[in-house]
Amino acid sequence: MATLIRSKLSNKLSNAATTVSNKSQAKVSGMFARMGFQAATDEEGLGFAACDDLDYDHRQGMQMDILTTDEMGGEGSGEALDGDSHYQRDGTGPPNSASKDGDLVNELTEAKPKITAWEAGWNVTNAIQGMFVLGLPYAILHGGYLGLFLIIFAAVVCCYTGKILIACLYEEDEDGQLVRVRDSYVDIANACCAPRFPSLGGHVVNVAQIIELVMTCILYVVVSGNLMYNSFPNMPISQKSWAIIATIALLPCAFLRSLKAVSKFSLLCTIAHFVINVLVIAYCLSRARDWAWDKVKFYIDVKKFPISIGIIVFSYTSQIFLPSLEGNMQKPSEFHCMMNWTHIAACILKGLFALVAYLTWADATKEVITDNLPPTIRAVVNIFLVAKALLSYPLPFFAAVEVLEKSFFQDGGRAIFPDCYRGDGRIKPWGLSLRCILVVFTLLMAVFVPHFALLMGLTGSLTGAGLCFLLPSLFHLRLLWRKLLWHQVFFDVAIFVIGGICSISGFIHSMEGLVEAFRYNIQE
Repeated sequence: MATLIRSKLSNKLSNAATTVSNKSQAKVSGMFARMGFQAATDEEGLGFAACDDLDYDHRQGMQMDILTTDEMGGEGSGEALDGDSHYQRDGTGPPNSASKDGDLVNELTEAKPKITAWEAGWNVTNAIQGMFVLGLPYAILHGGYLGLFLIIFAAVVCCYTGKILIACLYEEDEDGQLVRVRDSYVDIANACCAPRFPSLGGHVVNVAQIIELVMTCILYVVVSGNLMYNSFPNMPISQKSWAIIATIALLPCAFLRSLKAVSKFSLLCTIAHFVINVLVIAYCLSRARDWAWDKVKFYIDVKKFPISIGIIVFSYTSQIFLPSLEGNMQKPSEFHCMMNWTHIAACILKGLFALVAYLTWADATKEVITDNLPPTIRAVVNIFLVAKALLSYPLPFFAAVEVLEKSFFQDGGRAIFPDCYRGDGRIKPWGLSLRCILVVFTLLMAVFVPHFALLMGLTGSLTGAGLCFLLPSLFHLRLLWRKLLWHQVFFDVAIFVIGGICSISGFIHSMEGLVEAFRYNIQE
């Protein structure tokens, strides 16, 4: 009898110890996930401005870490899965992974180092200091000093909304410490729409991202055709023909399988952009004696100025990749400081570039400022610009393809269409055809709507304002309402209202400009 009692007591103690061990392992696993234990990829370290949905594969890796606790048995597995369900895409997730603990340990030990605040700042700078600054002098043409003010105002607002967007990734734990419970823009949107519509917000954000990325690709084709046509006006080749030639050079983008190849172009793009800015500024400074200060007005062109707002906003868009960037920083606490100095630098450089260029050409300022340069200098600068545009095209194209594939072809059991990849990872012929169709679509849009400033203003008003102004402020109010101070609520509401007005007015006037351009066959 005594032996039986000792045996039962021993079994209970053993079970209790196993349960405690499982609970501790589950909590440690959840804690690693909450702390954002993830590897920075080469592409993010080199400075790409991609969409948050590119983190899907990584988030699946974190799901594996969380879901494998179910294999340990005991109460700990249930707690870990319930407590960390927000790491799963759209609130659900794939079935339990068959990966072993040893494989997970190997993945973690092989994790690449995260990026520093300087590298993160380089990423943001590449995103907001791109070639679309060439349209800012055109914004000053229709906005005068108010256009300069908007360049500063947009920098302040975009910096603020970037910070509050990252704040939506965190929640306080039982000890009052902030932990990262979401990983992407899509996760934030889904959290705001839960529990009634747990995936609606993610669909809205994905649609906005796709529109912005595809429109960015179209703008690269438009600007390539425009620049080549104005560089060699005596050649019997139209702007549309130059756009077709540029698209032929871009067809290999359909064969891209990863961003490793794309990231190699990052340095070349940066060098080209630096050369372009130096040449344009140098020429403008050489004509400083003729600057038309009297042409900079305080009044605005009511019809054209809303288009300028869209152009300015579009030049600051970076919110779609900020959650991924912050999650891969060595010290996330330095994110706010990084956002401050990158946007201050962008504001100063953009303001000076736009003002100096406008003072040089005044009312003759064109939609793409390099078209104002003398023929010899213009040809050199435009060739660098075309090279930068062609090298920049693969990035938004690949990001758009990733979002489309994840949403429609690879979204687990909820995908609308069958997977476009074979079991060995190779893309199927019809999947490759869809990629080629996307390249051709960007060409058709560039051929039939060859208006750089109007397209840029339309995109900035439609998706730029939504992703940078409207959604971050709305999500901040929705998720953190009880913790916000009165001035934070005021800022969020003011940004939402002002952003909504600017978005609607900019969209309407951009569409009116496009209709007018078609009606009267206006060419750039």
